[in-house]
Amino acid sequence: MTPATAPLGARVTRRICLLPSLVGLGLLSIQEHSWAGAQIEEPIADAVRNAMRASVHSDAPPEPVFPSTESRLHYLRWKIEMNKRLISRRTDLRTFQERDEFLQSVWYNSKRTRLDVDLVLGLIQVESNFRKRAISSVGARGYMQVMPFWMRLLGEGDVAKLFNMQTNLRFGCVILRHYLDRENGDLFLALGRYNGSRGKPQYPDAVFANKRLWEFVVK
Repeated sequence: MTPATAPLGARVTRRICLLPSLVGLGLLSIQEHSWAGAQIEEPIADAVRNAMRASVHSDAPPEPVFPSTESRLHYLRWKIEMNKRLISRRTDLRTFQERDEFLQSVWYNSKRTRLDVDLVLGLIQVESNFRKRAISSVGARGYMQVMPFWMRLLGEGDVAKLFNMQTNLRFGCVILRHYLDRENGDLFLALGRYNGSRGKPQYPDAVFANKRLWEFVVK
């Protein structure tokens, strides 16, 4: 079975298992390197564009909603732990208020787009290293390095809005969900498409490695 035809779980597991050794040898820096995303503009069916636009402009409350006290306590414990990890990495999120708002937004937008929170945090670390005003060489902006053309496609005109925390995280999560749906759930290919490098392993490998840094296990 070739890597191209192997089941997604096997491909992802095999790639992740190889990464720690690369990091230990200094061949891959998962904390400092920034890939700076470069999504490629592609034709989108009107129905898909309208669905994405509706999701981006949803009036749903920014506060996470929890079905039980236990799930809310899990969220609070997660936020405390992630706050500690952000502090240890000396990100641009310097105050407790900034980190709290950021984590709440990441959680909320990940859940509403059915993405793993640790995946989104890993992607943000790779794309911008948590820099709110990061700009790539091709013009991608913000935490999730969203390309400006998405503002036009989804009914916005002010590219500067991509530096807004809420806007950037919402756009980034909706775009990644779109690519994941387009690739029939294949996360490896969806991440490559998000970065504009579909089929190449470097970017998905980096995101999978960074994802592990943000996993949260209740002790």
